[in-house]
Amino acid sequence: MKLKTLIISLLLIMNFTGFTQENNHVKSLDDILNTLYSVISGEQGEARDWDLFLDLFHPNAKLIPTTRQQADTMAMYMTPEQYVERFGVRLVSNGFYEKEIHRITESFGHITHVFSTYESYHSSKDSEPFSRGINSIQLMNDGHRWWIINIFWQSENEDNPLPEKYLPE
Repeated sequence: MKLKTLIISLLLIMNFTGFTQENNHVKSLDDILNTLYSVISGEQGEARDWDLFLDLFHPNAKLIPTTRQQADTMAMYMTPEQYVERFGVRLVSNGFYEKEIHRITESFGHITHVFSTYESYHSSKDSEPFSRGINSIQLMNDGHRWWIINIFWQSENEDNPLPEKYLPE
């Protein structure tokens, strides 16, 4: 009986430890945002952990880049899976690093909105970004973990530079 109890206890401890390690990336707001930026970033030819990327998102999450077609600005709606299908190969083949340079966070109850200013590079060795913009990230904490609900983003351009209040001081 003692052996059976010991075995069950060890299995529970191993299972709990594995669960804890697997979910460290969604324990806090900083954890999930740092994981988001790091999981899409890598040198040219470096594989990304798309399973980890997908685990950050609520099952009904959307990624919404703004695009320009002639004079019109439009929103393009994608699931996280569609994002991987559409951009995954391009990020790996070109190299891509996205770095958060400023953050404004507002929370109420279980919901949080983050205005995250980013710079994009092709390599970690690049000194100048090829793009900058803002990720508007909506998140929820369900009492167990953080979930990304939506990411809505726009890159800066000549007609729409980043406002000073969204840049580091």
